[in-house]
Amino acid sequence: MRLFELLLLLSNIGLFIIAVLLKKGRRRVPVFVVSGIATLVLVIHWTVEGYRVQLLFLYGLTIIFLAISGYRYFNKKGPKKIPQFMMGSVYTSIAIMLVITAGLMYAFPVFKLPEPTGNFKVGTQTFHLVDTKREEIFDEARDRKRELMVQVWYPAQAGTGKYAPFIPNTPILRYMAANYGLPGFTFQHLKYVSSQAYSDAEISSAQTSYPLILANPGNGSSRFLHTSQAENLASHGYIVAVIDHTYNTFATEFPDGRITTSTTDHLFSPDHDYATERENRDKLGKVLTDDVAFVLDQFELIQSGQIPSQLHGRIDLGHVGVFGHSIGGATAYDAAYDPRIAVGIDLDGGLYRLRDKEGLRKPFLFINSENYFEQLTRVMNNRVYSDAELNRMGSTREWEDQVAADKKVELERMRETVEEGGQVLYIENTEHLNFTDVQFISPIFKILGITGKIAPERANTVINAYMLDFFDMYLKNQGGNLMKGADSRFPEVNRM
Repeated sequence: MRLFELLLLLSNIGLFIIAVLLKKGRRRVPVFVVSGIATLVLVIHWTVEGYRVQLLFLYGLTIIFLAISGYRYFNKKGPKKIPQFMMGSVYTSIAIMLVITAGLMYAFPVFKLPEPTGNFKVGTQTFHLVDTKREEIFDEARDRKRELMVQVWYPAQAGTGKYAPFIPNTPILRYMAANYGLPGFTFQHLKYVSSQAYSDAEISSAQTSYPLILANPGNGSSRFLHTSQAENLASHGYIVAVIDHTYNTFATEFPDGRITTSTTDHLFSPDHDYATERENRDKLGKVLTDDVAFVLDQFELIQSGQIPSQLHGRIDLGHVGVFGHSIGGATAYDAAYDPRIAVGIDLDGGLYRLRDKEGLRKPFLFINSENYFEQLTRVMNNRVYSDAELNRMGSTREWEDQVAADKKVELERMRETVEEGGQVLYIENTEHLNFTDVQFISPIFKILGITGKIAPERANTVINAYMLDFFDMYLKNQGGNLMKGADSRFPEVNRM
C-alpha cells in the first residue's frame, strides 16, 4: 500500500469520525479543515503515485466532503436541517464505501517485488525475434513466421535513474484480467509496480562473460511473471532470457503494437479423450521446445555480433541452463536434450513427449508443489480411486489409469536425472502458482487457495535459493550445498 493512498484513506476515515461524533455546531470548521487536507493528499497522490480504479469511492468521498464542508463553512445562514433517517443512510453508505475501498486496497496492493540477493545491479532489455524457418501454426488467420518477444535480465553497472516497470506493456493487463475471469480494469494498478532492474543499463564489466539461462513461462502466463526469479539470478552473475511463447501467453505485445493472445487453450478440451489430449500437449510442446532452440541460436548470433546488442561477446555459451514453470518446466526438460544446454530446472511441470526418446542423461532439478507431490505419491502407491472419488473429481477410471501410466514414465525420467546429479524436491504448503510472481499480486489468491499457505516472500526465497544453488553448482562449479541434503534453513523442502 502506497504512502499517499494510505493517508488519503485515513483522512477520509477521520472525516467520517468527525462528522459522526462531533455535535452539529462544532463540526463545521474541523470538517472543512480536514477535508482540505484530504483534498491536498488526493492531489499529491494523483501527481506522485497515480490514480487507480480501486480508489474511485475514496476519490468521490474526498470531493463530496470538500464540496459540502466548503458550502457549510462559507454559508453563514447555516444549512437546512436534514432528517435523522437520511443522515443515518448517508453515514451508513459512507461507512460501506470506506470498508469496500479498504478491502480493495488490501486485495489489490501496489506491491514491491523482493530485492535480488546478489551483488550485481540488474539491467533488462527486450528482443523481438522472428524465426524465418518456421510458419506460425497457432494463428491460421495470418500467414506469418513464428515471432517471439524475449526479455533479458543481466548483471549491470551501477544503475542510474528509475527502475523499469514490472509490466513491460500495460495494454496486456486487460487480457490478464480476462484470463482470470475478471473485469478488464482489475489489474491496471500493476502498471505502478516497479521491477528491480534498470532498462538498457550497461552490462557489468566485473566479468568477461556470464552463463546464459533460458526460461519458459507456463500456459496462459507471461514473461513478466518470472521477473523476481530472473532478477535474482542476474544479480548473481547470470544472463537470463525469459521467452514469451507467442499464442501460449495470455497476451504478448510486439513493437508494432500488435497484441496476440492465447489460442492454445482449445488443445485442452474436456471433450477430448486422453490420447487426443496427450497428442495435443506433445504438439504444443514441440513448438515450445523449438522456440528455445531458436532463441539459443539467436544468442549465438548476439554473441558473435551478427545481432547488435551490448551483450555481444559477454555470453558464456559454454555454460547454458534452462528452467520453466508448468508446461514451461516440461519445455525446459525437453529442451535440455539440446547438447548446448548443460542443466535445467522444472518448476512444478508435468513432462511431455515422454515416449519419443530415451531418458535425459544430464543433471536436472525438479521442484514441485505439495499438491503435485501428492499426485505423484498416489501414482507411486498405485492408488485406486473409488467410483465416488472419480465422480467428485469429474473423471473416469480409464482417464486416471492413463494418467497414472504416463506419470510412472515421468517418475522414471526423474529418477534417471537424480542418477546424473539432479534432485526431485517438493516444498510444503505450496500450490502451482507459488512458482511465479502471481503470488505477490493479491493476498486474496492465498485465501482462495490459488496459492498455498506459505507466505509468498518465503516461497520466493526458498525457490530462488535452490535454483541459484543448482545453477551455481553446474554452471559455475561452486555452491551445491543445498543439493547435498536437508538444510535447517529450509525445513519446508523435502526430497522425494
